[in-house]
Amino acid sequence: MVPNQTKYNIGIVGCGNISETHADAILKTQKGRLVGAYSRTEATLKSFCKKYSIPAFTSYKDFLDNPELDIVVICTPTGTHLDYGKKAASAGKHVIVEKPIEINVTRGQSLIENCSKNGVKLAVIYQSRFIDDFINMRELIGNKGIGDIFMASASVKWFRDQEYYSNSSWRGTFALDGGGAVINQSIHTIDLLQWLLGGVKFVSAFKGTFTHEGIEAEDNAVACLKFKNGAIGVFEASTSITPPQERTIEINGSQGTLLLEGDRLQKKLNSQKETDREDQSAEATGAASPLAGMSFQHHKSQYDAIFDAFQNDTTPLVSGEDSLQSLAIVEAIYKAADKQQPIHIDDILS
Repeated sequence: MVPNQTKYNIGIVGCGNISETHADAILKTQKGRLVGAYSRTEATLKSFCKKYSIPAFTSYKDFLDNPELDIVVICTPTGTHLDYGKKAASAGKHVIVEKPIEINVTRGQSLIENCSKNGVKLAVIYQSRFIDDFINMRELIGNKGIGDIFMASASVKWFRDQEYYSNSSWRGTFALDGGGAVINQSIHTIDLLQWLLGGVKFVSAFKGTFTHEGIEAEDNAVACLKFKNGAIGVFEASTSITPPQERTIEINGSQGTLLLEGDRLQKKLNSQKETDREDQSAEATGAASPLAGMSFQHHKSQYDAIFDAFQNDTTPLVSGEDSLQSLAIVEAIYKAADKQQPIHIDDILS
């Protein structure tokens, strides 16, 4: 693949639920075309490839040897991203990875280095950055629309039943999932929070497993954050909450407050008595089921941006390096909870 190429041939690795969201998004773009898929699970591979009328590969080597293939999209368990990504990079294929880039920063850095060494590009999917109201929220903060930021909070209070973990060989494991409610369900929200405020400096945290049996990782966690801009904040993550709630991000400034609830923004300034939108009753889509209410539209928006970056030989909005910021916060939460002491983010990234 070279700059100014107008159509990119894409293969998907892993045929679980999220792969269909990626496939649907890619097919809606003007520059993406599916040319195959690989999975170790034959049944899901056949079903996926039949649905999208693309070739099925049971050998990853044969998949990568396809001369038409330009980009490999990795939708496998997090702890396998490095291995699949390194092999794709060695084969000269550009790499797009479903969040997070890997289970920890060290493994993420290794993938970044391998892509760089082989001269291929790397992007990581954080489609929530492409939510319209989040973009508005970030612009308001950047333009001092609520004055100086001094406090922030975010919560992901969702529900996953016991079968969600029991019926999976990788969910809630350290080796393949990297952890539990924080890294799997909450890293999108952590990414949005740190991107809004310009990064986190210190983390203190507690975590535990309270409502799910037989999983290695946490199903609940809370953290206190000190941001690089001097603001302070609180973060909560859970897969135990009944009834489940929508994800929220609240930013408090000297001139007002911004609240992102689900994908909807409320703005309240000191000069206003009411919010600038009417309250709307809505189900907490995604809060009780992994893919409930999920649309591929935000994935499509990110894919459009990635293809534009590849075409113009520029850095994608969420590059490998950029994706490490939220992963470092996740890792810091885990270490702070285990050691019961504050963790400096720079110590994770160094």
